[in-house]
Amino acid sequence: MNPLTATAVGKRYRNRWAVRDCSFAIPEGKVVALVGPNGAGKSTLLRMAAGLVRPTTGELSAFDTPVNGRIHPDVSFLAQNRSLYRDLTVRELARAYAAMNDRWSTDRVHEVLGLLAGVDYEAKVGTLSAGALTQVAIAMALGRLPRLLLLDEPLSDLDPLARDETLRIIMTDVADRGTTVVMSSHLVSDLREVCDHILLIDEGRVQVDGDIEEVLAQHRILIGPAADESTVGGTLVSATRTERQSTLLLREAEPTPEGWAGTEPDLESLVMGYLRASRERRSSA
Repeated sequence: MNPLTATAVGKRYRNRWAVRDCSFAIPEGKVVALVGPNGAGKSTLLRMAAGLVRPTTGELSAFDTPVNGRIHPDVSFLAQNRSLYRDLTVRELARAYAAMNDRWSTDRVHEVLGLLAGVDYEAKVGTLSAGALTQVAIAMALGRLPRLLLLDEPLSDLDPLARDETLRIIMTDVADRGTTVVMSSHLVSDLREVCDHILLIDEGRVQVDGDIEEVLAQHRILIGPAADESTVGGTLVSATRTERQSTLLLREAEPTPEGWAGTEPDLESLVMGYLRASRERRSSA
């Protein structure tokens, strides 16, 4: 049973497709890095998975149950705008969420908030810093005891210490409860520390989907003389060139030719290569 499955999913707004023909299946217990350039459709995809937006085409399922405009009881979603009741105190907010959810763990919320520095239970939500607001929102999301946790840019407002605290809490949930996590972020270096699966989308379509170690092994970075690019075999993802030297990101590369140096990319190099290719396609369109 896959926590999240998409079959030819698309979302159209007037004359623009935000997501188009997306198909994938997220394995259970994985921590998934959802990456792509701005406007790639990441937030739209997460909102559809959470049941807040209906697909124009195709179908999304959570735990083999179609998502039809309502959030699945086993799913929690943290939106990028951190929509919370800002006139309530943190303590009142936890009580309100408990009343609205059939399955709720006040103990889990208090446990999470107790592990975070600087969160005042008596402070009104609207007075919290952006970082504290994000941490409170994550605590509320975990209070639902989700089997699938959807996080849209959860680290963007956090300083390095708060990011470390938050990632540790999320990974504790993965280890203790087997929670599957799908996390979008521009902080690729942080994702590499915790994620074991990558879903890279661009222009609304899936470009890369798989176990991170396997995906990295399918790619090579080759550096060599610009005049000899014709000797390199494989599917070119992106390239940077100077007058004398070329740096190529290749998928399914053939054996490295003489005069070239080849290495396996790290996650950041891989993502940057695909983002660079996306920007070049858009600029030449």
